[in-house]
Parts: sequence; structure tokens; C-alpha cells
Amino acid sequence: MRRFLLSFAPMKSVPQFQTLLSLGRVSNLPTLWSNCLAGWWLGGGGNDGKLPFLFSGISLLFTGGAFLNDAFDAEFDRRHRPERPVPAGHISLAVVWRLGLGQLVAGIFLLIFCGQLAAGAAILLALSILLYNFSHKFFTAAPWILGGCRFWVYIIAGATGTFGLNGWPIYCGTALALYVAGQSQMARRENFRFALPHWPLLLLAAPVVLAMAMNFGTARTTALWLAILQVSWVIYSMRTLFWGREVNGKHLVMDLIAGMVLVDWLAVGPMIPHWTGILLFPLLFGMTKWLQKFAPTG
Repeated sequence: MRRFLLSFAPMKSVPQFQTLLSLGRVSNLPTLWSNCLAGWWLGGGGNDGKLPFLFSGISLLFTGGAFLNDAFDAEFDRRHRPERPVPAGHISLAVVWRLGLGQLVAGIFLLIFCGQLAAGAAILLALSILLYNFSHKFFTAAPWILGGCRFWVYIIAGATGTFGLNGWPIYCGTALALYVAGQSQMARRENFRFALPHWPLLLLAAPVVLAMAMNFGTARTTALWLAILQVSWVIYSMRTLFWGREVNGKHLVMDLIAGMVLVDWLAVGPMIPHWTGILLFPLLFGMTKWLQKFAPTG
């Protein structure tokens, strides 16, 4: 009888669930949803019926790419990160490959319903994801490819809006891509004890420079306040570097990832109702920070 009851115990499902959360890097998903909202608003909003396809398609492309990251890195992880799910034996490499590629295909399929341009950009996003996962361990320009992935999210979301793709999603997507490239350069540093090169900091400032250049009048006032918020968060994220304290590189990078939501808010804050931005973007930011604790990427 005891053996029978133990067979229904829920504990066995917990490791598998946590494994899938870890492989999918789900803590980053709210930043993708924030990207989608910003790009969609910059594309004129509207076409509400396409939003479920946009959000689910982009989410599947991201989680599929995250699974494939572990698939491509399996041999490296066996030597250097044996705690990762594949080398630890929590899930087989073949299953990770199938789940990752399946999610990429499903994501592209869903984005077909957002229009031909969105579907074409989704294919380019999937190819960029594959290229990044294949090359990021040896290709020094890989952070730029990662930034390009977020750029394609803006393009897909902008194409979903009523106005379709225009200059705003392209310009703001480029600014976000530069921010992500700078953040990724930080993530690639193996040792934070040495002097930090200045040019990644310039990349992190790209969204602020764009916002100040492209907004005028009352819109610039709103952009200024949001720029102060974004810059303050970057300074807070990198405070230990600036103040010469012991640096926790993982926490620094996680804070900068959450900062992508603030970059999106800066992109669209001057053009949407204030209460809409105040309601949505802090919520997505808080979700990101909460998920980083609940479902860490490892």
C-alpha cells in the first residue's frame, strides 16, 4: 500500500518541471513580452486579434532557442558546467534537440498569422538564434548576433501593428540591439576584477541617446524622466563595478536583462497614455525580477 501511494507522489514531477524552466530561461520571457508591446505600439497598435499569435510565437522562438543553447553547449557543459540539466542527466540531449527545434518551427508557424512580413522576419530571427547558439562560444561578435535577435522581435511586432513596419520599430529596435550587445559583452567577461572597457557602457546608453534625439516638446519631457529611470537602473546594476566592491557578475547581468523592460518603456512612453506605461512596464519588470529568483537560468 505504501509503495502504491508513493507512486502518486508529486515530488517526481518537480525536478522535470524545474529542468524545463531552467532550459527555457523562462525568467527572461517578460522582457520578450515587453519587446512585443513596444514594437507593436511603434507599429501603430491595433490588429488586436494578432496579439496572441505574436506573443505565443515570439515566446516559443525564445524558449526553443534557449533549449538549443544547451543542446549546442552540451559538450562544453560536460567539462565546465556539469550541473546543467543535460550533463547532470536530468534530460537527454536528443529530447532537448527535439524540443528546441520543435518550438522554433511552432513559433514560426504562429507568426505566419501576423502577416507575411512578420513571418519572413520570424524566419530570420530563427536563423539568428541558430547562428548565435552555434557560434557564441568561439565567435567574438556573437553579442551582436544576440542583439540582432531582439531587433527582429521589434521588426516582427512592428509589422503586426496597424501602420505596419516603419522607421520607429527599426530605430528603437536598433537601440535595443545595441543595449543587448553591451549587456552580452558584460556577460562574456570571465573576471570582473580587471578594468572594464568603456565601450560596452556606450552601448548601454544607446536607447537614451535615441530617445533624446527623436522626441520633442512634451514628448521629450516624458522621455527625459524615463531616461533618468533607465540610466539610474544601469548605474544601480553596475554599482559594485563603479564603487570598487566585490562584483557578482551573475547578478549584474540579470539586472541588466531586467533593464530591457525599461528600455522598451523609454521607447514608447512618450507616445502612449502615461497610465498605460505605469501599469504595464513596472509589472513586466517586477515579473522578470521575481522569475529570476523563482526560476533561475543556472
